[in-house]
Amino acid sequence: MPQALGDLGLAPHHFERHIAYDIGIYPVARRLAAAFDAPLIAQAYSRLVIDCNRPTHVPSSIPTVSEDTRIPGNEGISPAERKARIDAVFRPYHAAIEEILDARARAGVPTILIAMHSFTPVYNGVSRPWRLGLLYDRDTRLAGAMLRILNDDAAPYIGDKLPYAVSAETDYTLPVHGDRRGLLHAGLEIRQDQIAEPAGQAAWATWLELLLRRVLERFPEVWSRP
Repeated sequence: MPQALGDLGLAPHHFERHIAYDIGIYPVARRLAAAFDAPLIAQAYSRLVIDCNRPTHVPSSIPTVSEDTRIPGNEGISPAERKARIDAVFRPYHAAIEEILDARARAGVPTILIAMHSFTPVYNGVSRPWRLGLLYDRDTRLAGAMLRILNDDAAPYIGDKLPYAVSAETDYTLPVHGDRRGLLHAGLEIRQDQIAEPAGQAAWATWLELLLRRVLERFPEVWSRP
């Protein structure tokens, strides 16, 4: 949390919950990036400050309620306070992504953009059985190749556009940096109870590495533009 914002009026235990950050996903993403010698851009600030995967005009960008919890420090903030969070947290994060993607484009380096997230096993009292969620919108090139492999393997509990689907109103990274650029892209959501500990994080990073390598080997057409 930025020191200027304090604790947003929340008790300490709330910052260990999913409302504050995507539990377990950073170690998985770090291992996966290292396996491919790929750049990793991760947001260090809590999503309660500003959610960097939401358009800034939607209510969930700076939530006043997350799941069933009020966020007092986000209630009634002024336009100037909102702009300060956008300028200090949101814009630098996406500028870093743009800088890397621009450099790769200039160098003619083929690029796949993967957004890494985690989700709660239960949300608002509803159980979520999927082990992995595969998220995408209109561009099915990468997601389709991944789904073909997962279906061939009879992989259990894979959510196709679950626990939610990507759209320009609910997401930012994939629609803006992936879809608009015409890059191969997909979002991966892992259920948090599987990656809360180091052993699960390592196992999932290895499994996802193998999956992505198989995509490139078995479906080279994913590198082709539609």
